[in-house]
Amino acid sequence: MKNTHEIDFQIFGEEMQFVEIELDPQESVVAEPGSFMMMDEDIEMNTIFGDGTKEDQGMFGKILGAGKRVLTGEKLFMTAFTHQGDSKAKVSFASPYPGKIIPLDLSEIGNKVICQKDSFLCAAKGTSVGIEFSKKLGRGFFGGEGFIMQKLEGDGLAFLHAGGYIVRKELLVGEQLRVDTGCLVGFTSQVDYDIQFVKGIKNAVFGGEGLFFASLVGPGSVWIQSLPISRLGDRILTHSKGYFGRAGKGEGSILGGIGDLLDGDGIF
Repeated sequence: MKNTHEIDFQIFGEEMQFVEIELDPQESVVAEPGSFMMMDEDIEMNTIFGDGTKEDQGMFGKILGAGKRVLTGEKLFMTAFTHQGDSKAKVSFASPYPGKIIPLDLSEIGNKVICQKDSFLCAAKGTSVGIEFSKKLGRGFFGGEGFIMQKLEGDGLAFLHAGGYIVRKELLVGEQLRVDTGCLVGFTSQVDYDIQFVKGIKNAVFGGEGLFFASLVGPGSVWIQSLPISRLGDRILTHSKGYFGRAGKGEGSILGGIGDLLDGDGIF
């Protein structure tokens, strides 16, 4: 028998997706604040500490659980949506930026997945949303997510969100995959995750791909995004900056603003 509520769902859209979750009477789904889109009238919304998996743990336990969420960059509270009617009802949650929603049946992937901060969207009530501490010094300092990542545990449905196109890679025993640290969305608990320094001074200094790779060794599943929100933000910031309020065009060049002068598009 499952510990989490058995919900049904449907994902709509292409680039700006939302997930519609169908609840039976007394079924619940928990979600990050700010992800709610719409719901039927028989669904009741309730703000809770943590993820609500241990309702009998007392106030101290709830505060401790909420504090762990703060360490991953999430808010103190989560929102629970419970169907209080007699028939089926629906509630929908929207993605925060262009990308894809990833449905995960935790019972099919070892009941646990480790993911980057801010990727969790919503999950069936009973799913534990916690933190995963890195035991490797290099991974902690240079992994892009620090010593702490998010972990989802349970035997029901959970939903992640990531930017651009999402690809799932299945790694065999001992098979290695190197990924840009920002493009890594999540992986199953059996995957060995570490950080590797980019070889070669020229590659590290002039390659434009950062100093480190995420190294993932199977067996297990890995989810990768083509457009991390940090990369999208950097591009927008670069295009919005310029000399005397004019947007620059040489963001991909070592010459930068000097290149604008040389191509005849000067600042005066």
